[in-house]
Amino acid sequence: MDGRRLLMIDAMKHLVALLALCLATRELSAATVKDAEAAMAKATAFMQSIAAEGGYLWKYSEDLKTRAGEGKATETQIWIQPPGTPSMGMVFLRAHEATKDKLYLNAARGVAHALARGQLESGGWEYSVDFDPKKFPLCYRRTGKGKLTPAEAAKRRNITTFDDDNTQSALRFLMAYVAAQNNDTEARAAVEYGLAKMIEAQYPNGAWPQRYDGKPRNPSDFPVKRAEYPKDYPRIYPKINYAGHYTFNDNTIHDCIGVMLDAYHRYGKAEHLASAKKAGDFMILAQMPEPQPVWAQQYNANMEPAWARAFEPPAITGNESVGVIRGLIELYLETGDEKYLKPIPPALAWYKRSAIAPNTWARYYELQTNKPIYGDRDGKIYYRVEDISEERQHGYSWKGTYSVEAARSLYERVTSQGREAFLKSREPKKRKSSGRRSTDPRVDKIIAALDAQGRWLTEGKFEKKVKGLEFDTRIETTVFIANMRTLSDYVEACR
Repeated sequence: MDGRRLLMIDAMKHLVALLALCLATRELSAATVKDAEAAMAKATAFMQSIAAEGGYLWKYSEDLKTRAGEGKATETQIWIQPPGTPSMGMVFLRAHEATKDKLYLNAARGVAHALARGQLESGGWEYSVDFDPKKFPLCYRRTGKGKLTPAEAAKRRNITTFDDDNTQSALRFLMAYVAAQNNDTEARAAVEYGLAKMIEAQYPNGAWPQRYDGKPRNPSDFPVKRAEYPKDYPRIYPKINYAGHYTFNDNTIHDCIGVMLDAYHRYGKAEHLASAKKAGDFMILAQMPEPQPVWAQQYNANMEPAWARAFEPPAITGNESVGVIRGLIELYLETGDEKYLKPIPPALAWYKRSAIAPNTWARYYELQTNKPIYGDRDGKIYYRVEDISEERQHGYSWKGTYSVEAARSLYERVTSQGREAFLKSREPKKRKSSGRRSTDPRVDKIIAALDAQGRWLTEGKFEKKVKGLEFDTRIETTVFIANMRTLSDYVEACR
């Protein structure tokens, strides 16, 4: 057999293999836009059928008899903290953007009105809202402002929560919803009031607390000064009220800055940008001196690292300091003011010398000694994670990568490219149509997984150490949100 025939045979074999691969891909990716849109509509209709006044929880048992947010919940409750009601609202807006179907805008309207009804007089939200007619009036709502005597108002709960992206996620959704449905006066009123009260909640130095009660403060009680190490501090939990501390925990202040920048981009009002910049100034003030030029998880009014919960001692944090670095970079990109970049090199140098393993850092480092420390519910400080209770060993983040290297990479890209070039590189690119067939097998799997009732069910045991919270098969908002995003992306890309 001559070489030419061998080449022809090899070419034929390659062609056959290529055709087989194409047919296999076509078989695997059989979804059409119509199939995806039908699945999205069916799943949304089911979720709306189990909503409470338009809002959502995190998890539901298959028979809907057991429900949960972070803790056990009832059929009249909704959860605010992600992945709760605002997160669901955001995915409805994304579905509307991709499909132009008013079904999703109506679902988002339900979310917006649930949040507007549940908004507190202090401007934000607790972790949950209970629409039970007997429980709903226990809180002092925005809609009740001016209708209660001071004595009646004082008896009602009115604590805005900034922890865990709670109030911030609600305001971000409401702003996005109002942008899509500008004539919704109820939602617009909630946005305007919430933003004004968030600025009011800000301390003179630019910080936000973990929680805000809506009451006026005396500025002289909160001097604007730089952070410092305390001369002494209790080594056992003093059982103090930490709700008013200046709080980086769970990226509280970073999330508040995000809300203010979002508001500034949407409405162009100087007070929103000023609020974000003021928070950035606090981040600069809150950087600890050497030998630990990063940040604490929370500070008292004297700008000293302070206790929060019994297992959260005064300490340097390897976790939330990353959120501060990202917040400073974002403010530099927004304003061009290089003062926001100056704290970052010493902070990154501290990370380089403080790793406890490759690409791993402790959540807490003892003040000045820089030794990793751990807390427990007994309010004591420990130097080995093995010495704390089993429950706390696994119920809290004591070490991790904490996206330190991603933050370092971001800083290096921004400084090497320069602000203008970096911002230009970050501009969203228009999606190109990929035709009528998916190239992502996830789309087919998502459509196939939807059951006859419009549910994506999660199998497997879920247990949380709260009495009555045991699920086998369940409905989860995290799954709904992820699947709807994938389908929305597919539909939009195919148009």
